[in-house]
Amino acid sequence: MSKYMVIDGEQVEFDSEPNILAVVRKAGIELPTFCYYPELSIYGACRMCVVEDERGGIIASCSTPPKDGMVIRTNTAKLHHHRKMILELLLASHCRDCTTCDKSGKCRLQEFAARFGVDRVRFKGSLSEAPLDTSSKAIVRDPSKCILCGDCVRMCSEVQNVGAIDFAHRGSKMIVSPAFGKPIAETNCVNCGQCAAVCPTGAITIKSDTEAVFAAIHDLKKRVVVQVAPAVRVAIGEEFGLAGSKDEIGKIFSALHQLGFDAAFDTSLSADLTIMEEAAELLHKLSSGDNKYPLFTSCCPGWIRYAETKHPELMSYISTCKSPMQMFAAVLREHFAPMDAEDGRQTISVAIMPCTAKKFEASREEFITDGRPDVDFVLTTTELARMIREVGIRFDKLSPALPDEPFSTYSGAGVIFGVTGGVTEAAVRRVVDDKGEKSLETIEYLGLRGLSGTKVCELPYGEKTLRIAVVNGLGNAEQLIQKIESGEEHFDFVEVMACPGGCIAGGGQPYSLCPDKAGRAQGIADADHTAPIKHCEKNPVIASLYEGMLKDRAHELLHVHYHAE
Repeated sequence: MSKYMVIDGEQVEFDSEPNILAVVRKAGIELPTFCYYPELSIYGACRMCVVEDERGGIIASCSTPPKDGMVIRTNTAKLHHHRKMILELLLASHCRDCTTCDKSGKCRLQEFAARFGVDRVRFKGSLSEAPLDTSSKAIVRDPSKCILCGDCVRMCSEVQNVGAIDFAHRGSKMIVSPAFGKPIAETNCVNCGQCAAVCPTGAITIKSDTEAVFAAIHDLKKRVVVQVAPAVRVAIGEEFGLAGSKDEIGKIFSALHQLGFDAAFDTSLSADLTIMEEAAELLHKLSSGDNKYPLFTSCCPGWIRYAETKHPELMSYISTCKSPMQMFAAVLREHFAPMDAEDGRQTISVAIMPCTAKKFEASREEFITDGRPDVDFVLTTTELARMIREVGIRFDKLSPALPDEPFSTYSGAGVIFGVTGGVTEAAVRRVVDDKGEKSLETIEYLGLRGLSGTKVCELPYGEKTLRIAVVNGLGNAEQLIQKIESGEEHFDFVEVMACPGGCIAGGGQPYSLCPDKAGRAQGIADADHTAPIKHCEKNPVIASLYEGMLKDRAHELLHVHYHAE
């Protein structure tokens, strides 16, 4: 027999909803929240989601399970007064320089103040001056905009298992801070940006490089080239109100040319290069007989940083392949060097990524050549959207364009790097002998796809059976590592992505309470299905690179050894 609640006089059935809030949203009512995310633990701090029961009692809907026959109201004079009071108190202790805030227009505090008609704050300001923390390459912390919702703390600890920030002090002196008040760059922060993604105000934002990139574009002595990561194509449309998670890479290239970039390329090409190198590395490892640990992937800089700080014993088992971004940067540096010498211009290399950790990766000493980083600037998806808006480009009206020659061709195997399991699926396509359509279907249903935090599959290979694991979210990675180190599990190959869902949900992507990860993953799959080339080794540009620039130099240009800290 079905259970139901009565919400604002309407009967609403419920089944597996974990709390009243979920049932209310099922009824089509959007209760305001600051501290509730479905993937995080219940905190119940903001009290914005309260409802009134039939006896006039106030209930926090996020932390109260639904009961059969329960009667509640979501819109009463008491609740309206209560919510406005909370907003006024928050605003009294909050920096209100909204026009210059990076989160302006997307700030939940700003949104709710407008929604509930808070046009004045009656309480004396209690804002305490706190310096900006700009020490990180990836994020900026502004304590004056923190509302103590705890979203960043729970994301960093519960999902990412990093714990770089937490609550400090008590009562009115409580703050969110790294331990001992250290700058965030001096902690074990992995730069994944998931804290910025869930922050409802401007307390944690992405460190922006848009002004520096515009300056380079406007400098006639500079040639500015750009690469775009696979996951950007299925998320940027959300910034411009486009429906679904459609592949918008053609519009992106058109926008980049209008912005003034001299050449634009797709990082899917260097993802093809990564698989060529990483698959060879896997086969070498299998033949060597070293099976103490699996070969771990190296594409994700958040994962690399996590391994360095928490599991240095694994570093020698992480692939020596550079990430696709850094591989392409090395190729572009070599390609444009003769032109720079000929015309006296300096080539500036820009990368547009779904990931804030790429900003940190670009600054690492391992990727600095002759005193200059191989990637000069990293922009996130949201930064690119900001540049497009600033110039006045109507993204929805753009006609699709193609990437520039000579690096215009890439495979579907490179595109699927953007979602969890994609790197492994591309590697499997490379190592299997059968390259036919049926083989692709078999690989597709191997168990590598989907957004589960941990996926395990087995693949027949010669006389062996390869055991493969795919994990996304560093908390899931930690659980898997513990099983590997205890001997409970054994794998030959492990793909790790720091962000839940992989790059499609990176810290630099458009974010919301419930980002459409499934839609973005499907957008990536659709782009793969329509790609004329499905295997990296069948990409003619890859063959040309190995016959030319990479001949006798593949290891020098495409591999890296991370220095111990």
